[in-house]
Amino acid sequence: MLVEYLIERYAEKAGKKIRSISKKTLELFQTYDWPGNIRELQNVIERAVVLCEGETFTVDETWLKRESPSSSGPTEPLVAHLSEREKELIEAALAESRGQMSGPTGAAAKLGIPRQTLDWKIRRLGIDRHRFKTA
Repeated sequence: MLVEYLIERYAEKAGKKIRSISKKTLELFQTYDWPGNIRELQNVIERAVVLCEGETFTVDETWLKRESPSSSGPTEPLVAHLSEREKELIEAALAESRGQMSGPTGAAAKLGIPRQTLDWKIRRLGIDRHRFKTA
Protein backbone atom coordinates (compact mmCIF):
# COMPACT_ATOMS: atom_id res chain seq x y z
CA MET A 1 0.00 0.00 0.00
CA LEU A 2 2.78 2.40 0.92
CA VAL A 3 4.61 1.78 -2.35
CA GLU A 4 1.41 2.33 -4.33
CA TYR A 5 0.72 5.56 -2.45
CA LEU A 6 4.25 6.90 -3.05
CA ILE A 7 4.17 5.96 -6.73
CA GLU A 8 0.85 7.73 -7.15
CA ARG A 9 2.12 10.78 -5.28
CA TYR A 10 5.34 11.14 -7.30
CA ALA A 11 3.66 10.26 -10.60
CA GLU A 12 1.16 13.05 -10.07
CA LYS A 13 4.00 15.51 -9.38
CA ALA A 14 5.81 14.34 -12.51
CA GLY A 15 2.65 14.40 -14.62
CA LYS A 16 2.83 10.70 -15.42
CA LYS A 17 0.25 7.91 -15.46
CA ILE A 18 1.54 4.74 -13.88
CA ARG A 19 -1.01 1.96 -13.88
CA SER A 20 0.92 -1.06 -12.60
CA ILE A 21 4.02 -2.21 -10.71
CA SER A 22 6.23 -4.93 -12.11
CA LYS A 23 6.24 -8.15 -10.09
CA LYS A 24 10.04 -8.17 -10.04
CA THR A 25 10.10 -4.66 -8.54
CA LEU A 26 7.66 -5.65 -5.80
CA GLU A 27 9.79 -8.69 -4.95
CA LEU A 28 12.88 -6.50 -4.91
CA PHE A 29 11.21 -4.03 -2.54
CA GLN A 30 10.09 -6.84 -0.21
CA THR A 31 13.49 -8.52 0.01
CA TYR A 32 15.56 -5.35 0.38
CA ASP A 33 16.69 -4.41 3.92
CA TRP A 34 15.92 -0.67 3.67
CA PRO A 35 18.72 0.57 5.92
CA GLY A 36 17.71 4.14 5.07
CA ASN A 37 14.12 3.41 6.13
CA ILE A 38 11.19 5.39 4.67
CA ARG A 39 13.38 8.15 3.27
CA GLU A 40 15.35 5.67 1.20
CA LEU A 41 12.11 4.13 -0.07
CA GLN A 42 10.76 7.56 -1.00
CA ASN A 43 13.96 8.49 -2.84
CA VAL A 44 14.07 5.23 -4.79
CA ILE A 45 10.42 5.53 -5.82
CA GLU A 46 10.70 9.20 -6.78
CA ARG A 47 13.81 8.52 -8.88
CA ALA A 48 12.17 5.54 -10.57
CA VAL A 49 8.99 7.50 -11.33
CA VAL A 50 10.99 10.28 -12.94
CA LEU A 51 12.89 7.77 -15.08
CA CYS A 52 9.84 5.61 -15.85
CA GLU A 53 8.90 5.78 -19.53
CA GLY A 54 5.81 3.59 -19.65
CA GLU A 55 2.77 2.87 -17.52
CA THR A 56 4.47 0.07 -15.57
CA PHE A 57 6.57 1.07 -12.60
CA THR A 58 9.98 -0.62 -12.46
CA VAL A 59 13.15 -0.07 -10.49
CA ASP A 60 16.68 -0.75 -11.66
CA GLU A 61 17.75 -3.58 -9.36
CA THR A 62 21.31 -2.20 -9.16
CA TRP A 63 19.91 0.64 -7.02
CA LEU A 64 19.04 -1.89 -4.34
CA LYS A 65 22.07 -4.16 -4.54
CA ARG A 66 22.89 -5.82 -1.28
CA GLU A 67 26.44 -5.22 -0.25
CA SER A 68 27.94 -8.46 0.93
CA PRO A 69 30.34 -8.16 3.83
CA SER A 70 33.87 -8.02 2.54
CA SER A 71 35.65 -11.23 3.39
CA SER A 72 39.00 -9.77 2.48
CA GLY A 73 38.77 -7.04 5.12
CA PRO A 74 41.15 -7.56 8.04
CA THR A 75 38.66 -6.41 10.68
CA GLU A 76 39.57 -8.87 13.42
CA PRO A 77 43.32 -8.85 12.85
CA LEU A 78 43.23 -5.05 12.75
CA VAL A 79 41.37 -4.88 16.06
CA ALA A 80 43.81 -7.35 17.60
CA HIS A 81 46.71 -5.32 16.25
CA LEU A 82 45.29 -2.09 17.66
CA SER A 83 44.72 -3.67 21.08
CA GLU A 84 48.28 -4.98 21.11
CA ARG A 85 49.63 -1.58 20.10
CA GLU A 86 47.51 0.12 22.77
CA LYS A 87 48.84 -2.32 25.36
CA GLU A 88 52.44 -1.55 24.31
CA LEU A 89 51.85 2.21 24.60
CA ILE A 90 50.27 1.90 28.04
CA GLU A 91 53.06 -0.36 29.29
CA ALA A 92 55.68 2.07 27.96
CA ALA A 93 53.96 5.00 29.71
CA LEU A 94 53.72 3.00 32.95
CA ALA A 95 57.41 2.07 32.73
CA GLU A 96 58.35 5.70 32.06
CA SER A 97 56.29 6.91 35.02
CA ARG A 98 57.47 4.01 37.22
CA GLY A 99 53.93 2.76 37.72
CA GLN A 100 52.48 6.13 38.70
CA MET A 101 49.11 6.56 36.99
CA SER A 102 47.96 10.07 37.91
CA GLY A 103 49.57 13.45 38.39
CA PRO A 104 51.57 15.54 35.96
CA THR A 105 54.25 12.85 35.54
CA GLY A 106 51.85 9.91 35.61
CA ALA A 107 51.10 7.52 32.78
CA ALA A 108 47.64 9.01 32.16
CA ALA A 109 49.16 12.47 31.58
CA LYS A 110 51.81 11.00 29.26
CA LEU A 111 49.08 9.30 27.23
CA GLY A 112 46.80 12.33 27.30
CA ILE A 113 43.83 10.43 28.76
CA PRO A 114 41.95 10.64 32.08
CA ARG A 115 43.23 8.40 34.88
CA GLN A 116 39.88 6.56 35.04
CA THR A 117 40.13 5.73 31.35
CA LEU A 118 43.68 4.48 31.80
CA ASP A 119 42.57 2.35 34.74
CA TRP A 120 39.74 0.85 32.65
CA LYS A 121 42.10 0.11 29.73
CA ILE A 122 44.63 -1.51 32.06
CA ARG A 123 41.95 -3.85 33.40
CA ARG A 124 40.55 -4.57 29.92
CA LEU A 125 43.97 -5.36 28.48
CA GLY A 126 45.07 -7.41 31.48
CA ILE A 127 48.11 -5.29 32.31
CA ASP A 128 49.75 -5.76 35.71
CA ARG A 129 50.54 -2.16 36.54
CA HIS A 130 52.26 -3.08 39.82
CA ARG A 131 55.20 -4.63 37.97
CA PHE A 132 56.22 -1.13 36.84
CA LYS A 133 56.43 0.29 40.37
CA THR A 134 59.87 0.64 41.82
CA ALA A 135 60.61 -0.10 45.46
